[in-house]
Order: sequence, then structure tokens, then C-alpha cells
Amino acid sequence: MRKQPRSITLTVVTGVMLVYTLLPLVWLAISATKTQQDLLGTFGLWFSGDFALFDNISRTFAYQDGIFGRWLLNTLLYVVAGAGGATMLAALAGYGLAKFDFAGRRVVFAVILGGIAIPGTALAVPTFLMFAKLGLTDTPWAIIIPSLVSPFGLYLMWTYATDAVPNEILESARVDGAGEFRTFFKLALPLLAPGLVTVLLFNLVWTWNNFFLPLIMLKDPDLYPLTLGLYQWSEQATTVGGDVVYDLVITGSLLTIIPLIVAFLLLQRFWQSGLTTGSVKQ
Repeated sequence: MRKQPRSITLTVVTGVMLVYTLLPLVWLAISATKTQQDLLGTFGLWFSGDFALFDNISRTFAYQDGIFGRWLLNTLLYVVAGAGGATMLAALAGYGLAKFDFAGRRVVFAVILGGIAIPGTALAVPTFLMFAKLGLTDTPWAIIIPSLVSPFGLYLMWTYATDAVPNEILESARVDGAGEFRTFFKLALPLLAPGLVTVLLFNLVWTWNNFFLPLIMLKDPDLYPLTLGLYQWSEQATTVGGDVVYDLVITGSLLTIIPLIVAFLLLQRFWQSGLTTGSVKQ
């Protein structure tokens, strides 16, 4: 069997990118094992004498009457309702745009592309003003409802459903008397699973890391997600008489990324198959 040619340049570039990607994670993991004194007074990429990881985790969950746990539950709520809802809406709309012919499809396509091109920060202030008029600011709905709109996820599901769901299967189901919703949930949705997981991962990461929207929408600390809560802890060091808890901020940041890593590992095979589907013609 002929060996694949090797590229030294590509290997070096890949290695540099790997180090660049993993170095912050290594620093975060090592720093979470240190006391605050060691965190500020020792080399960042090596362990100190005292291994304080478990003590830091315990103090993180106990600090300010255990509000970190509340932030974690809030984040899970926003992800399940927001990212999950956005994924399902993207699947329904993308399937409909791919498999139904109706007037105005080109206009819808242009609107979707426009929605992808506009950054979320540009819509933050208008969204805040609209929700303030509706009296929904400082409520979970102020985070969940905007999270349901995912133009990029809709575009991905549209393009994926075009090839992943054969028209012949849909026609057979309709001939047998199946309704459109039954056809979608029984036949189309299983075929859309790889693309659905890909969109879900994108929405999950975006919602989990969402910071700016909660910053302008929420005042009550009990409604904060993890991102905004950890930011509040970090900012305490800049206020007069504030409690400096950099060690808890670091530990909380480590705990925050663990669910994302687990989600990617569990859904990786679906994600990869979703990205490669349609790349080879038969």
C-alpha cells in the first residue's frame, strides 16, 4: 500500500495551532488547583505546593450562599429552552424551505442571509427596548426568546435537508395518507439527525457562552447565567471594599467549560457525520 505523503510544514503549523488552542485550557486547569496566594505568586503553567482544587470547588459552590449553583441551573434552563427550541425551530423551518415551493422563497433566503450577516451586538439595544416595552426585561424570557432565533442554524438545516431527505420518501408517505407533521417527525427528522446535532452544538455553545444579552437584560443576580455571574465576581476586585476571589473565578470558569467538553465528546460522531454528508456523490 502506498504511503501518504507527509508535509513537514503542515505538521508544524498544526502543532502550533494545537498548542495555541490547548495552552489556555492547560493554564486554566492548573490555576484551578492553586490557592489565591499561589495563583498570584507562582508560575502559571506549573503546579504549586498546595493542591487546592477540591477546596476551591467546595468554596465556589458555597460562596454567597451557593449562588454559583443557581447560576448553573439558570444556564441549563437557558440552554435547554433557548438552544433546544432554536434547534427545533431551525429544523422545522429549514425542512419547510427545502421541501416546499411557495411564493417569496427568494425573499426569505435574502432575509436569512441578512440575519447571518448582522452581528448580535447590533441588535442588542433594539431588542432591549422592545422587551422593555413588553415588560419582559429582568426575566428569563428576555434570554430565552431571543435565543430561539438562529439564522445560521436555519440556513444549515435548509441546506442539509435539501439533500438528506429524498423527495421520493415524502411522496410515498403522502400517498399513504400521512400528514405533513407526521411525515416530518416520523420520516424526515431521523434523516436530519446528524445536521440537527450540528446545529444543536452551535446553538448550545452560543447560548452557554452568551454574555452581552444577559448583561443588558438582567439586573437580578438570581437570574444571571454563569458567564455574567463569574464576571460579577471578577469585578468585585475593582470596587472599594470588594471581596477578591480570583481563585473562585478561575475554578468556576473551569467548571463552566466541562459541560461543553462533555457535550462535544458525546455528540462528536453525529457532528462529524453531519458535516461530511453530501460531500461525496454517488
